[in-house]
Amino acid sequence: MAAPATASAITAEVARACDAAVAKAYPPRQIGNPAAGSTKGTAKDQRAYYQKCVANDGKVDDAPAEAPKDSKPSK
Repeated sequence: MAAPATASAITAEVARACDAAVAKAYPPRQIGNPAAGSTKGTAKDQRAYYQKCVANDGKVDDAPAEAPKDSKPSK
């Protein structure tokens, strides 16, 4: 029988830093204010950005990674 994989818990400081980084990279929308918030990125992008932050102990690049929308090469 295989041993279960152990997962290490992240610290509160890393979680706060990553929450702040995600909020900065993907600002939340505000109800009633169409100019506020971000329309870029999906929830999947935000989760990937957060996981990248946690993996780097709370340190990420200033800009989120932009994934190409389609697989066609540009001319």
